Amino acid sequence: MNPYQYNQQRWKFALLIFAALIAAASLLYTNFLVRNLSKSERTKAEVWAMSTRSIITMPDVDDEMITFIYAVRDSLSLPAIIADERDSIIYWRDLDSTKTNILAGDIESDVAYDPAYFERQLAIMKKSHAPIVIDNLPNGGQWFVYYKDSLLLNQLRFFPYVQLTLIAIFLGIAYTVFNSIRKSEQNLVWVGLAKEAAHQLGTPISSLMAWLELVRAKFDAENDPLLNEMESDVKRLEVVADRFSKIGSAPVLKSQAVYKTVVDFVNYFKVRTSDKIIFNVSGETKAEAMLNVPLFDWVLENLLKNAANAIESAGRIDIVISENIAKEQIFVDISDTGKGIPRSQFDAVFQPGFTTRKRGWGLGLTLTQRMIEYHKGQVFVKESEIDKGTTFRIVLPSSQTYEPAQI
Repeated sequence: MNPYQYNQQRWKFALLIFAALIAAASLLYTNFLVRNLSKSERTKAEVWAMSTRSIITMPDVDDEMITFIYAVRDSLSLPAIIADERDSIIYWRDLDSTKTNILAGDIESDVAYDPAYFERQLAIMKKSHAPIVIDNLPNGGQWFVYYKDSLLLNQLRFFPYVQLTLIAIFLGIAYTVFNSIRKSEQNLVWVGLAKEAAHQLGTPISSLMAWLELVRAKFDAENDPLLNEMESDVKRLEVVADRFSKIGSAPVLKSQAVYKTVVDFVNYFKVRTSDKIIFNVSGETKAEAMLNVPLFDWVLENLLKNAANAIESAGRIDIVISENIAKEQIFVDISDTGKGIPRSQFDAVFQPGFTTRKRGWGLGLTLTQRMIEYHKGQVFVKESEIDKGTTFRIVLPSSQTYEPAQI
């Protein structure tokens, strides 16, 4: 992992820990509030039970005291039921008034009574909290006060999860937007840098071409093989400069024979590589795809350089071109006998900055993937085995089915 990726991962990890701490603090504080509110509701239920017991066991209390006790009892805003030892409901508070024709003060209404509703509510309350016992009744029996959490308490209990979900969604959207903006800014910087590099290369390349012509004329070396190779390299520099000048622009694609394009580049590339590496091109010779030859040569250059670097001493690089007529696709498989790639890194090799070499920016395969996408194709690691080699596959649509990509 390069320093940029390491710092990026470190900041992401730190932000993740910070977000986790915020979530934990929110949940802990909410649980603290829930516990306190739950205790408060328990106290209200106990007060309601005591006031009910007072009304029943103290019939001779003066009217003012009775009025006060009723006011205290009726102030309870909590779903509750008073039942006897046989679970017969005696009083209830704050339940659905559409399910019963009795109210807390024995006042009847025209609404039908729903005993199943009360049975369900009583079962829920029994599971929610331990009952409050009202004993020493005139008949010697016991009543039980059952209650459940109020709507406010239930909302408060689930509120942090809703809050954290909304915050996570917002942060996800914000991260996506800002990441997209950052990538766009980076792309603009890279495009500007590439075009400036192409502009700066233009003058010395033109001078080199002129110097070559002067050397040929002065030494009468029109067909000198060394000068011809130098001219090939200078023309290659022109192609590279032209590539950089066109970055950020829609590439012009033309129908080309894939086999011929590959062979032409391999013939140029292999004489500039170790003699201990054998190149072999085989397969379908007539398959055509819509190509921008300078860009596709760049793709081949990056893949072949990686293959050559993976071969530590002597080895072999095979390029096999095949066609899937049914799917109207053309495959270019580039195989080497190098050190191989771990399966866990099959996708990582295309990420910006990823490299296994001590030198290099780790952008070659990233650019390769981008250029193949311009051709409306795909590139991926088809297979690899440590110390045996790797095969990259390029998938291109054939010329008959190609539709121009929107750049």
